[in-house]
Amino acid sequence: MKTGLFYAGIAGLTGVILGAFGAHVLKETLTAKGSLSIWETAVFYQLTHAVAALGVNVFAQTRSADDRKWIVRAGTCWLVGIGLFSGSLYLLALGGPKWLGPVTPLGGLLLLAGWACLLAEACKTKSTPQG
Repeated sequence: MKTGLFYAGIAGLTGVILGAFGAHVLKETLTAKGSLSIWETAVFYQLTHAVAALGVNVFAQTRSADDRKWIVRAGTCWLVGIGLFSGSLYLLALGGPKWLGPVTPLGGLLLLAGWACLLAEACKTKSTPQG
């Protein structure tokens, strides 16, 4: 099993499910709490980074194990970041405990770290001449 692809697929699948759930089943509750936009932000970041994780995992399959460490790190940061960032926002939007508030920026830092890892990969990759 290609673990990164599996988790990217789970992130995408649950992102679509949670988006639909928020738009239909929870819309009235989230609107009453004034937290619909928080839910929508969580879905947006989850789906955006699920696609990014999918992309880097597909790209990683073309590289040797020694030559993909930054790519794998990017995907890992994004997937863990989704859990912390979007996960905490989902719970906060539903009235979860306030101690979750500081978890959200930690997840955001991991999302940023994933992009930094991608930049590190881009900086180390040797370009090949086009013919």
